[in-house]
Amino acid sequence: MAVGIWVLNDQLHLLQAALASCKPSDARVLFVESLSVLNAGPHLQKQIFFWSAQRHFADELRCAGWKVDLVEAPSYAEALTGWLTSHGISELRVMEPSDRPIHKAIERIAAQLETQPDWQLRWYRNNQFLWSKAEFAEWVGTKKQLRMEFFYREGRKRFDLLMAADQPLGGEWNFDKENRKPPRGGLIGPPALWFEPDSCTEAVIEKLLELQVKYQLTGAARPFRWGVNRQQGLDVLEHFIATRLADFGPYQDAMVQGEATLWHALISPYLNLGLLQPLEVLKRLEQAGLEQQVPLASLEGVIRQILGWREFTHGLYQHFDANYQFSNALEATAPIPAFITNLGGSGMQCLDSVLAELASSGYLHHIQRLMVLGNLGLLAGWDPQAYVAWFTSQFVDAHDWVMQTNVLGMGLWADAGKLASKPYAASGKYLQRMGTYCQNCRFDPAKRSGPDACPFTALYWNFLDRHSERFRSHPRMALMIKQLDKFSSEERFAIAATAAGYEWAQSGNNK
Repeated sequence: MAVGIWVLNDQLHLLQAALASCKPSDARVLFVESLSVLNAGPHLQKQIFFWSAQRHFADELRCAGWKVDLVEAPSYAEALTGWLTSHGISELRVMEPSDRPIHKAIERIAAQLETQPDWQLRWYRNNQFLWSKAEFAEWVGTKKQLRMEFFYREGRKRFDLLMAADQPLGGEWNFDKENRKPPRGGLIGPPALWFEPDSCTEAVIEKLLELQVKYQLTGAARPFRWGVNRQQGLDVLEHFIATRLADFGPYQDAMVQGEATLWHALISPYLNLGLLQPLEVLKRLEQAGLEQQVPLASLEGVIRQILGWREFTHGLYQHFDANYQFSNALEATAPIPAFITNLGGSGMQCLDSVLAELASSGYLHHIQRLMVLGNLGLLAGWDPQAYVAWFTSQFVDAHDWVMQTNVLGMGLWADAGKLASKPYAASGKYLQRMGTYCQNCRFDPAKRSGPDACPFTALYWNFLDRHSERFRSHPRMALMIKQLDKFSSEERFAIAATAAGYEWAQSGNNK
């Protein structure tokens, strides 16, 4: 029986379960570059990163003695069926994908091949996360509310990270209060570690540039500076430890115009493709942080991002059924505006600044995503499924499991609180406090209505008005509804009129 292993392009590590199931001499390995993925109009930097990293890993496997084929084809089905026939593969081994649509697509392809004699598809459990689906379900148990903080504490104990016996180091589980400093006077972060493209990456860039117009691929292809192999991912991790870890905590929520990365680690793309493994990263961070006497607020803050948030959102994605993707609790229906798909042109300094950064690199840090892009989509009532699709296409670290939970649940509160206890709605005053964009903007974050009112502020109060009955008794929203109740009818009318003036926003009454 000839054995084939299909390695998906976000499973790029030597110990992934399907590869680990046999020796190099006992199987043939397939990688696929399918043009079908371009139909979603992905960001050039994202697709360059995915395809180049896949090509580099294919070369790494060849050097390790594996027989490897990288097939370029119009679709995954055409690539797979042709490859199986050419090499007489009768058993295909695949590590379970992280993304549900890919899992279903592979099952559909396999079903078409069931008429072939002695054919079988064998799944292997995904080993790229610390919690399996079954383990996460066991943690969920009969809990009525699933909150990251308690999951994170369980993870700290389970993997013995930042623990003193059964207690957290420093006597606290998290130091959030110390990690929300605004960027007064502006901030300049240390230089990020970037890389020059090698000949393999250049070939991918040229291929995608030829396809850019046909598939309407967004963003800039050059300069492309992401690492594309495991060693470069490890170098980025060590660079973060040496230059950014100590100061990561205090300003992790800050937004500074012209400073795209500040003290952020930039390791999520490498984790999400499997080039780095979560436990090795966490143990290395703990070791280096304690040896270098890094402030505990910074060390704990970055560990929480990986051990807490990353594992929690992946666990929820696996735990929720497929209907989660259709969540729309706030009945949001407004279409995604052109300035989002065009990556600029809104006239709002904060939004156009982050979209310009996204266009150039395919990356934004988590607060820019949540409190600029996600917040505006929430307030303006943009269609959640369309917005998730856009997010998934644009970011170098984007996958279905990432964006379903982060955009639907965290950003848009479309799941009615399954993930986040409250909507992360904020006015322009928040952006003014935590960012530097307002200094160069024609809109006033203090004004709720009128032509020079900040759209974030006008839409914030209109959002509360539209959903006032839903949130009137909400423990974390009721106070703002009470403040809204104090507004005169004239002011509320002016706010509604201002919101209605934005053609790209939903201003009807959703009470």
